Amino acid sequence: MTEEKKLDGSVEEKAEESAEVKSSEEIQDPEKEQEEIPEEESEFFKWYAVRIISGHENKVKAYLDNEIRNEKLGDRINHVLIPLEKVFEVKGGKKKVKFKNFLPGYILIEADLDDKIRDFISKTPSIINMVGSKSVKGVKLEPIPLKREEVKRIKAILNDEGEKEKLDIQLNVGDPVKVTSGPFNNFSGNILEVNLEKFKVKVMVSIFGRKTPIELELTQIEKEK
Repeated sequence: MTEEKKLDGSVEEKAEESAEVKSSEEIQDPEKEQEEIPEEESEFFKWYAVRIISGHENKVKAYLDNEIRNEKLGDRINHVLIPLEKVFEVKGGKKKVKFKNFLPGYILIEADLDDKIRDFISKTPSIINMVGSKSVKGVKLEPIPLKREEVKRIKAILNDEGEKEKLDIQLNVGDPVKVTSGPFNNFSGNILEVNLEKFKVKVMVSIFGRKTPIELELTQIEKEK
């Protein structure tokens, strides 16, 4: 069983010097330029999924980027990516952009893999293993590169080729909500219907003592605890 390696203090300092450490689950910067996977493919370079300690995505990327420069491995490792997708959330009655890790606990590495590069990646603090690599009866199996279809699907997400906006919100029928703007401001009720494609919900509220369904924008409500 692979032993999980944690970043010690010195490694954390090195990682933080080379990149600002943010939450790996959410990056709340609408102006952030999302990294893209280039369209061209190489005969020698393959994409690999690397399992890491969840929550250490940014630290691992910062550490690897720094070490790749120091060890002059840029000709063998093309990209180290955190798989982020652009989503929207509603806060304070406004729709905001954020970047969310859609594969938490993993980073993606494009590399011309051999034993040296494999050991370099595997010995990085907080990395658990490269997907597909394991030992069977003492024999190490090679990591399995991502399939062409998997790379294509991930490219579409990273390069933001989706036709529809994705909303990061947890709303379910029956949830209690409070209206925060509009003619029904401060009314409370329960959700009858959720339409994330149109960014709307139907809420059952009490008007003059009668239960009445009203349609609202997602920016007009907030969940009650």
